[in-house]
Amino acid sequence: MSTSTSGQPGHSVGDDPTLGALVHDLTQQVPALIRSEIRLAQAEMTEKGKRAGVGIGMFSAAGLLAFFGLACVIATAILALAHGLPDWLSALIVGVVLFAGAGVVALLGKKEVQQATPPAPEQAIEGVKEDIAVVKGERR
Repeated sequence: MSTSTSGQPGHSVGDDPTLGALVHDLTQQVPALIRSEIRLAQAEMTEKGKRAGVGIGMFSAAGLLAFFGLACVIATAILALAHGLPDWLSALIVGVVLFAGAGVVALLGKKEVQQATPPAPEQAIEGVKEDIAVVKGERR
Protein backbone atom coordinates (compact mmCIF):
# COMPACT_ATOMS: atom_id res chain seq x y z
CA MET A 1 0.00 0.00 0.00
CA SER A 2 1.27 3.45 -0.83
CA THR A 3 1.69 6.19 1.65
CA SER A 4 -0.30 9.29 1.13
CA THR A 5 1.02 12.78 1.74
CA SER A 6 -2.00 14.57 0.33
CA GLY A 7 -4.42 13.17 2.87
CA GLN A 8 -6.33 11.06 0.31
CA PRO A 9 -5.97 7.30 0.56
CA GLY A 10 -4.62 5.53 -2.51
CA HIS A 11 -2.86 8.54 -4.06
CA SER A 12 0.81 8.99 -3.67
CA VAL A 13 2.82 12.06 -4.56
CA GLY A 14 4.06 10.59 -7.83
CA ASP A 15 0.61 9.54 -9.20
CA ASP A 16 -0.73 11.20 -12.36
CA PRO A 17 -4.01 13.11 -12.00
CA THR A 18 -7.12 11.22 -12.94
CA LEU A 19 -9.10 11.87 -16.09
CA GLY A 20 -11.88 13.45 -14.04
CA ALA A 21 -9.41 15.86 -12.44
CA LEU A 22 -8.01 16.78 -15.84
CA VAL A 23 -11.48 17.42 -17.26
CA HIS A 24 -12.34 19.52 -14.20
CA ASP A 25 -9.17 21.55 -14.64
CA LEU A 26 -9.94 21.94 -18.33
CA THR A 27 -13.46 23.19 -17.69
CA GLN A 28 -12.03 25.73 -15.24
CA GLN A 29 -9.13 26.94 -17.39
CA VAL A 30 -10.69 27.12 -20.89
CA PRO A 31 -13.28 29.81 -20.02
CA ALA A 32 -10.59 31.82 -18.24
CA LEU A 33 -8.35 31.50 -21.29
CA ILE A 34 -11.16 32.56 -23.62
CA ARG A 35 -11.98 35.56 -21.42
CA SER A 36 -8.35 36.64 -21.36
CA GLU A 37 -8.08 36.27 -25.15
CA ILE A 38 -11.23 38.38 -25.57
CA ARG A 39 -9.81 41.06 -23.26
CA LEU A 40 -6.58 41.04 -25.26
CA ALA A 41 -8.51 41.36 -28.54
CA GLN A 42 -10.58 44.24 -27.11
CA ALA A 43 -7.44 46.05 -25.95
CA GLU A 44 -5.79 45.53 -29.32
CA MET A 45 -8.85 46.77 -31.22
CA THR A 46 -9.12 49.80 -28.92
CA GLU A 47 -5.50 50.69 -29.63
CA LYS A 48 -5.96 50.20 -33.38
CA GLY A 49 -9.17 52.25 -33.27
CA LYS A 50 -7.34 55.12 -31.59
CA ARG A 51 -4.60 55.03 -34.20
CA ALA A 52 -7.13 54.86 -37.03
CA GLY A 53 -8.96 57.84 -35.52
CA VAL A 54 -5.74 59.86 -35.41
CA GLY A 55 -5.01 58.90 -39.01
CA ILE A 56 -8.50 59.88 -40.17
CA GLY A 57 -8.12 63.19 -38.36
CA MET A 58 -4.83 63.80 -40.15
CA PHE A 59 -6.42 63.00 -43.53
CA SER A 60 -9.21 65.45 -42.68
CA ALA A 61 -6.69 68.15 -41.84
CA ALA A 62 -4.84 67.46 -45.10
CA GLY A 63 -8.10 67.79 -47.05
CA LEU A 64 -8.91 71.07 -45.35
CA LEU A 65 -5.43 72.44 -46.09
CA ALA A 66 -5.76 71.32 -49.72
CA PHE A 67 -9.11 73.13 -49.92
CA PHE A 68 -7.49 76.33 -48.62
CA GLY A 69 -4.64 75.87 -51.10
CA LEU A 70 -7.12 75.56 -53.96
CA ALA A 71 -8.88 78.72 -52.75
CA CYS A 72 -5.53 80.55 -52.84
CA VAL A 73 -4.85 79.32 -56.38
CA ILE A 74 -8.29 80.54 -57.44
CA ALA A 75 -7.64 83.93 -55.81
CA THR A 76 -4.29 84.07 -57.63
CA ALA A 77 -6.03 83.41 -60.96
CA ILE A 78 -8.48 86.24 -60.24
CA LEU A 79 -5.66 88.61 -59.34
CA ALA A 80 -3.68 87.63 -62.44
CA LEU A 81 -6.67 88.34 -64.68
CA ALA A 82 -7.26 91.61 -62.83
CA HIS A 83 -4.08 93.05 -64.34
CA GLY A 84 -5.71 93.21 -67.76
CA LEU A 85 -9.41 93.31 -66.87
CA PRO A 86 -11.56 94.95 -64.22
CA ASP A 87 -11.56 93.12 -60.89
CA TRP A 88 -15.24 92.17 -61.04
CA LEU A 89 -14.84 90.74 -64.55
CA SER A 90 -11.82 88.66 -63.50
CA ALA A 91 -13.76 87.18 -60.60
CA LEU A 92 -16.77 86.53 -62.85
CA ILE A 93 -14.66 84.71 -65.47
CA VAL A 94 -12.99 82.48 -62.87
CA GLY A 95 -16.39 81.77 -61.26
CA VAL A 96 -17.94 80.77 -64.59
CA VAL A 97 -15.00 78.47 -65.35
CA LEU A 98 -15.38 76.83 -61.91
CA PHE A 99 -19.14 76.35 -62.40
CA ALA A 100 -18.53 74.84 -65.85
CA GLY A 101 -16.01 72.40 -64.34
CA ALA A 102 -18.49 71.52 -61.60
CA GLY A 103 -21.19 70.87 -64.21
CA VAL A 104 -18.94 68.53 -66.21
CA VAL A 105 -17.97 66.59 -63.09
CA ALA A 106 -21.63 66.38 -62.01
CA LEU A 107 -22.67 64.96 -65.39
CA LEU A 108 -19.86 62.40 -65.30
CA GLY A 109 -20.86 61.43 -61.75
CA LYS A 110 -24.50 61.06 -62.77
CA LYS A 111 -23.47 58.78 -65.64
CA GLU A 112 -21.43 56.60 -63.26
CA VAL A 113 -24.31 56.35 -60.76
CA GLN A 114 -26.74 55.36 -63.51
CA GLN A 115 -24.38 52.61 -64.66
CA ALA A 116 -24.13 51.31 -61.10
CA THR A 117 -27.90 51.03 -60.56
CA PRO A 118 -29.73 48.90 -59.73
CA PRO A 119 -27.36 47.79 -56.99
CA ALA A 120 -28.14 44.09 -57.59
CA PRO A 121 -25.43 41.83 -59.03
CA GLU A 122 -27.15 41.35 -62.40
CA GLN A 123 -24.49 39.15 -64.02
CA ALA A 124 -24.35 36.84 -61.01
CA ILE A 125 -28.15 36.56 -60.95
CA GLU A 126 -28.20 35.68 -64.65
CA GLY A 127 -25.49 33.08 -64.05
CA VAL A 128 -27.49 31.48 -61.24
CA LYS A 129 -30.62 31.43 -63.40
CA GLU A 130 -28.68 29.70 -66.19
CA ASP A 131 -27.25 27.18 -63.71
CA ILE A 132 -30.73 26.37 -62.41
CA ALA A 133 -32.01 25.96 -65.96
CA VAL A 134 -29.15 23.57 -66.78
CA VAL A 135 -29.78 21.52 -63.64
CA LYS A 136 -33.48 21.28 -64.52
CA GLY A 137 -32.51 20.13 -68.01
CA GLU A 138 -34.10 23.08 -69.79
CA ARG A 139 -30.85 24.12 -71.53
CA ARG A 140 -27.79 22.30 -72.74
